Amino acid sequence: MHDRTAGPRLRPGATLVFNIRTYTVVPSLPRPLVRLRELAYNLWWSWTADAFEVFRRLDTDLWESLGHNPVRLLSSLGQKRLEQAAADTAYLAHVDRVLDSFYVYLSGRTWFDENYPELKNSKFAYFSMEFGIHECLPVYSGGLGILAGDHLKSASDLGLPLIGVGILYRQGYFQQRLTNDGWQLEEYPALEFHDLPISLVTDEQGNRLTVEVHLGDRNVKIAAWKAQIGRVPLYLLDADLPENHPRDREATQRLYQGGDEDRIRQEIVLGVGGTRLLEALGIDPDVCHMNEGHSAFLGLERIRQRMARDKLDFGTAREATVPSHVFTTHTPVPAGIDRFSDHLIDRYLTEFGGGLGLAPPDVRALGKAHPADPQETFSMAVLGLRLAGATNGVSQLHGQVSRTMWHNVWPATPVDEIPITSVTNGIHIPTWLSVEMSNLLDRYLGPNWGDNPVDYDIWRRVSEIPDLELWRTHERRRERLISFTRLRLKEQLRQRGAPPAEVKAAEEILDPEALTIGFARRFAPYKRATLLLRSPERLANLLTDRDRPVQIVFAGKAHPRDERGKELIKQILIAANNAEFRRRLVFVENYDINVARHLVQGCDVWLNNPIRPREASGTSGMKVIPNGGLHLSVLDGWWPEAYDGENGWAIGDGRVYEDPAYQDYLEAEALYDLLEKEIVPLFYERTADGLPRRWISRMKASMRTICPKFNTNRMIEEYTRKLYIPAARRRRHMEDNAYAAARTLAQWKTEVSRRWGQVRIERVESDDHRQLTVGAYLALRAYVRLGELKPEEVAVELYFGKVDPGGNITEGATVAMDCEGVREDNVFLYTGRIPCARSGHHGYAVRVIPRHADLPHRHETGLIVWG
Repeated sequence: MHDRTAGPRLRPGATLVFNIRTYTVVPSLPRPLVRLRELAYNLWWSWTADAFEVFRRLDTDLWESLGHNPVRLLSSLGQKRLEQAAADTAYLAHVDRVLDSFYVYLSGRTWFDENYPELKNSKFAYFSMEFGIHECLPVYSGGLGILAGDHLKSASDLGLPLIGVGILYRQGYFQQRLTNDGWQLEEYPALEFHDLPISLVTDEQGNRLTVEVHLGDRNVKIAAWKAQIGRVPLYLLDADLPENHPRDREATQRLYQGGDEDRIRQEIVLGVGGTRLLEALGIDPDVCHMNEGHSAFLGLERIRQRMARDKLDFGTAREATVPSHVFTTHTPVPAGIDRFSDHLIDRYLTEFGGGLGLAPPDVRALGKAHPADPQETFSMAVLGLRLAGATNGVSQLHGQVSRTMWHNVWPATPVDEIPITSVTNGIHIPTWLSVEMSNLLDRYLGPNWGDNPVDYDIWRRVSEIPDLELWRTHERRRERLISFTRLRLKEQLRQRGAPPAEVKAAEEILDPEALTIGFARRFAPYKRATLLLRSPERLANLLTDRDRPVQIVFAGKAHPRDERGKELIKQILIAANNAEFRRRLVFVENYDINVARHLVQGCDVWLNNPIRPREASGTSGMKVIPNGGLHLSVLDGWWPEAYDGENGWAIGDGRVYEDPAYQDYLEAEALYDLLEKEIVPLFYERTADGLPRRWISRMKASMRTICPKFNTNRMIEEYTRKLYIPAARRRRHMEDNAYAAARTLAQWKTEVSRRWGQVRIERVESDDHRQLTVGAYLALRAYVRLGELKPEEVAVELYFGKVDPGGNITEGATVAMDCEGVREDNVFLYTGRIPCARSGHHGYAVRVIPRHADLPHRHETGLIVWG
């Protein structure tokens, strides 16, 4: 008798181990619907309302339950429903209309085509630890990722030749659940990659493409998946491969996981692995943009690639590569920077450094402001600063903060000359705009307003929208928010095991007609989520007023290791469970893009009250503006650039106090005063027709003044003009003629560094300058010893400005001094004049800095002599 059992016989209790070979089954779509698969795998649908509706129409309930994921939707629908849709002529007409728009979008002439035709074959790579494209692709945690997602979308809209590089996390970022007493719990469900709108990257033979990186003691294989964001490909790295060691598979398990060692492994995968993936794909980017320091290891890998490919020494390869790098810093406090011990750097980068020809101390020095300090740790931000030709903060205020914060990298340079500029963040308006408001804007701004959202003239047409139509549109979105919040709260209560009566009561929370304030963001302590809870009595008066009620919707996650942030959430849950507040104060769990979309589209007021100046930019408040919401914020991040007194409200006057408790007290009082005396009365002030016309006037002022500037189209255009194009041109210049310019610059920097100790300012002379009149000039002479350097290799300058009470020059300016020739013993005479443009107490100093036409910025060497 034959044994028909497949596989080996097992002892009772034994475990069978065998190889599982996988295959993928795709839905059998009827011929008229086949092209839906192409649409599903391009996330253009996520910001195109008509395309979104194509999928929703197939099964509304299923679409909602699957998290708006079209790939899962198509694979979950029954064959009968698919056949019905294929026979529905109205639906097929809708599909054809959407696909026609899709193909026109992909093939149309773009802003980049028209402005930079000579760079049509360029490639710009954008590296980020997280990308927030849509809730169905959960590889983001908060603002950094949402900005990165909007960056790609606007790059697609503008036709920028951009390529995104990130990580595909097996467990994404955590799912938030709250206990009955308000404590945050984290859950990490695994993602099934084949259910996502992504495709495996393969080689020419159709096999999975992999690259290798060295992590500690082992080589690790890295695969990649591609998400298509309109015209822009996004490559997501994946180390969770069967052939890798279990420890190495964890490198791409969770976003922002574990301790320092987990972080450095993850960042090597991103920076080094991502660069090697592009090389394997035959892509050599003209520009690489590091979105925060997480990806800064890419600078080292690109230098190594040039050294290996073109047989260059480290110095030449560095000069050829660094000008093509852009580094964006998002962190306004040193504590937020990733730092690694010498031990970790030696363990993970010693072998890598060997490929660069660098000894371990030289590798460590690249990430330190003061390499000789044994107590200083390796900073990814410092590495990014050292390996980038251009660096920017993400708002004008953040640029100022960053110049102060990173002054130690250029300690002899005046703070206002630290080479960090700024490009203020924005939002991708189509992603965040409600369908109802989009239709209204189409009618009054013109159907093509979205093609050029940076045009102030277009946004001035907001004034032409009838007050009634704008208000009714906004009211409908508030009603949608209330309905959404009730449903979410009921589900939260069920999951916590709440009594049926309590679940039923959730159907009556919030008032569709009440003034609704939104507060949703990462629950970091500096964001002060509980500032509005400081005076329970005043808060109660606001929330329980029968004639003019206020209600607040909170949402947000605390980092799993941020106990203080979790405590803030708990405090809000305690307040929300207070019988007096229960119908007016709600916390929505598991904040994600879907929750954010409902909040920004339905709130009347968006509250933002971080500790100034710790909010680098912030973009959540920008998202309410095109939806008719108003911003209420401290003067931090982007708000000082936008606020004009009529387009929102400012909490406080921007002053920073040494005592944080006093700061909290003052700004809480200011917040209550604004709500009680201005915001609530204005909202409930109605004319005879029932409209809050003065409130609507402020809505329109906000949209007119804020929308054309604070969007990612403007941001991308600014990055392109200010940073990408100059970087691409510098890179080509440095590579021309077998790297002639790079070789020359590397040799020159070596010689200048060697000889710089010979430079000194012997003496400075001036005419009598005890008192000068406005319009006069102060003439000066400086005698400068250059040693072996030539006058054309240095710039001798006058640095001058007003002197503050501490004896420091403020608002400094420079005037170049002219070389009048050598006087004696290689001492050169330089002359210059300072214009006396303003009265007051002024000061000046003379300085010498290296000068070379190919330096990315004038302080790049860090060398300077003052006298």
